Amino acid sequence: MSRTKLALAALALTALALTGCSPKKADTPAAALPDAKQLLAEGTAAMAQVTTAHFVIDVDGKISGLSLKHADGDLTAKGEAAGTVKIEQFGTLVEAKFVIVGTSAYMQGPTGKYLEFPLATAASIYDPSAILDPQRGVAKVLSTVKSATTEARETVDGHDSFKVKVEPDQAALAGLIPNAPAGVTGFLWLDAATKQLVKGEFNLPASGSDPAGKVTVEFSKYNDPVTVTKP
Repeated sequence: MSRTKLALAALALTALALTGCSPKKADTPAAALPDAKQLLAEGTAAMAQVTTAHFVIDVDGKISGLSLKHADGDLTAKGEAAGTVKIEQFGTLVEAKFVIVGTSAYMQGPTGKYLEFPLATAASIYDPSAILDPQRGVAKVLSTVKSATTEARETVDGHDSFKVKVEPDQAALAGLIPNAPAGVTGFLWLDAATKQLVKGEFNLPASGSDPAGKVTVEFSKYNDPVTVTKP
């Protein structure tokens, strides 16, 4: 055998050996995955019991009537919240701090003091106080999903989670994503042990002049101590 053929044979054997030794992700058989309807029912019950959480929301794209691009902070089931937001104004991204206590919202721009607004007015930008409200927030979204399928078991942010493909109810989704168009689909990752929502991805179809986009929500630090005070 020529040197060229010997070299090619060696390469082929090496490739086979590497292929055989390379690690593979162990997929959970579909039959072994829990029923999506049962998962969402357990998730609804779990989220209704949450007292506090840390949240992160990112909006990739444009939703008419919603200037929010990013928000993160801590919130309580009583509707108190504090954190930061990034809002698009006249094509410019503006960052601000926010605090929500009772029926008042306080906003502080890059410079200056906190300004007080009625919560109803601030909600035109975004109302994070709705997130843990069982009648308006995450629990409502989980309990009203129109269709769902458990697709996989994955690790998300260190959490062993079940990935569920969903078609959420448009009216219920408004508590998380105001003015979201009809036809939204997405994925929810529920913690395998607690059934609390770890992450959600919502794909927004094109609507009117708004192109297709995506909204991502992430939650952590469930039931950790949170104190929100008037600035």
